[in-house]
Amino acid sequence: MAKRQTPTDSSTGADEQAATPRVIREKSTGARSIIRALEELGVEVVFGMPGGAILPTYDPIFHAKLRHILVRHEQGAGHAAEGYALATGRVGVCIVTSGPGATNLVTSLLDAHMDSVPIVAITGQVGAAAIGTDAFQEADIVGITMPVTKHSFLVTSAEEIPSRIAEAFYLASTGRPGPVLVDVTKSAQVEEADFVWPPVLDLPGYRPVTKPNARQIREAARLIATSSRPVLYAGGGAMRAGVSRDLVELVDLSNAPIVTTLTARGVVPDSHPNNLGMPGMHGTVPAVAALQKSDLIVALGARFDDRVTGKVSDFAPNAKVIHIDIDPAEISKNRLVDVPIVGDLKDATSDLVAELREAHRQYGVPDLEEWWKTLAGLRERYPAGWEEVDDGLLEPQHVISRLAKTVGSDNTIYVTGVGQHQMWANQFLNFEHPRQWLSSGGAGTMGFGVPAAMGAKVGQPDKTVWVIDGDGSFQMTNQELATCCLEGIDIKICIINNSSLGMVRQWQSLFYGERYSHTDLNTGHGTRRIPDFVKLAQAYGCEAWRVEEGDDIDAAFEKAMEINDRPVLLEFVTSPDSEVWPMVPAGVSNDDIVYARSVRPTTDPFAA
Repeated sequence: MAKRQTPTDSSTGADEQAATPRVIREKSTGARSIIRALEELGVEVVFGMPGGAILPTYDPIFHAKLRHILVRHEQGAGHAAEGYALATGRVGVCIVTSGPGATNLVTSLLDAHMDSVPIVAITGQVGAAAIGTDAFQEADIVGITMPVTKHSFLVTSAEEIPSRIAEAFYLASTGRPGPVLVDVTKSAQVEEADFVWPPVLDLPGYRPVTKPNARQIREAARLIATSSRPVLYAGGGAMRAGVSRDLVELVDLSNAPIVTTLTARGVVPDSHPNNLGMPGMHGTVPAVAALQKSDLIVALGARFDDRVTGKVSDFAPNAKVIHIDIDPAEISKNRLVDVPIVGDLKDATSDLVAELREAHRQYGVPDLEEWWKTLAGLRERYPAGWEEVDDGLLEPQHVISRLAKTVGSDNTIYVTGVGQHQMWANQFLNFEHPRQWLSSGGAGTMGFGVPAAMGAKVGQPDKTVWVIDGDGSFQMTNQELATCCLEGIDIKICIINNSSLGMVRQWQSLFYGERYSHTDLNTGHGTRRIPDFVKLAQAYGCEAWRVEEGDDIDAAFEKAMEINDRPVLLEFVTSPDSEVWPMVPAGVSNDDIVYARSVRPTTDPFAA
């Protein structure tokens, strides 16, 4: 059924009917219609790279109101759009050409799809008459991206462009957020047609449920009020829904412990006494224990990912499950649910708080003293820390701990690549606010760090943006330093250089008899540095220097904070033998968590 919308703002998805909509009808090329639609939607910045099939659209960009940021690789455009979206809550936008330009974007679309990040990708396509002829730089990007987008459009006429662009923003930002691709043929871009705004959105069958079922909310409140070992389990959906304030109220009212997944860090302040940190493969022992030994799990915008559950058949065997999610496909997908609640998490959490107050009056406030005594014991026995190495090189955990101490969490956004450094950053940085921590979760995309930080800084120019990256992850997308320098995007980068693909090396150490097959990167130790990160960064126009002594760490961070007229890169030469602990090996029960290499409990580590 067609539905008239008045798209006005990329932060809302343009889903509100204006009282007296301003109607525009004028002649335009398809290319100009693309840019006009973006302007009408309130888009302020796009990340992109021109090429033949999108060239007609780049002509009106020349005089457009919006800011275009020229990236050095299309993957960087996608990750920058993600970083912008994650830091601001608005829809990120990227524009690239056909063929390899579009396929280079696929990795970032997968990343956005896995982590429910609202971005719109506009790609050029060969002329409509040439589709299917293997024309120069032709690729079926709609077919390629169907599995990794919320929706993909192919536009073959100029007349439909305003509607398709508006629909893309509506889809990306409503329901479960995600990436939407709009592939526009070159013939549609050069064709003339009326630009009509606001357009009619025709999205048959797309009706996301936002209002949760009141009876299910009451049942959830009853279970929370009568549980003796509850745990709140917040996922990335809690961050996307902007539910932080209501969630803290729920934590305070229930007095339940809360665990926050990698993509939810900061949705409840780390300083909150009920926050046990991240659960899962490299989570804290108390967070893993809280889920595993609970009698009730309240999942809020979480999807029971394998990195959280471990062996799913052994996950939280005695727990009933309340699952609140905007996406009905997630309910009972990985773990059977006792109380399914489909709806907007913000509405559901607010309703749950109100119903829980009533449930407390009816059933009383549960006594959680024994539960908290158990969890407090785990906190005391298994604190965050690390095992020292004796090779004379810096310990990465110490470097990141000093970054947390020196820079702090006020007015700072932290972004990471993927690997050991990502887990150490999660463990030793402190997050007190939503949208303060940006990292690749479901896809685990090396190279996410620099371009995502670039997008975050563009979206939040008044905040300090730090990238914590590894020497392997950094090399995937470091060319975007050129973009940062030329565009005045002054991010700060902390490279944890252990001269190896560290997480893979750790698995080789643990499970492959220390056979380090092709994980040495030759980037940091001895006289041969390929590349020399300091010289590389300087060649891009950054301020950069290397730190090899522990006494120089704090001064390096302090100096970096004083430089605000260009990007800054600090390279810390660290030990390849430093490892990420705790750890639940893949495919085993969370009961088999190992606290550290030298601490392998032979009895239940969760026993009182």
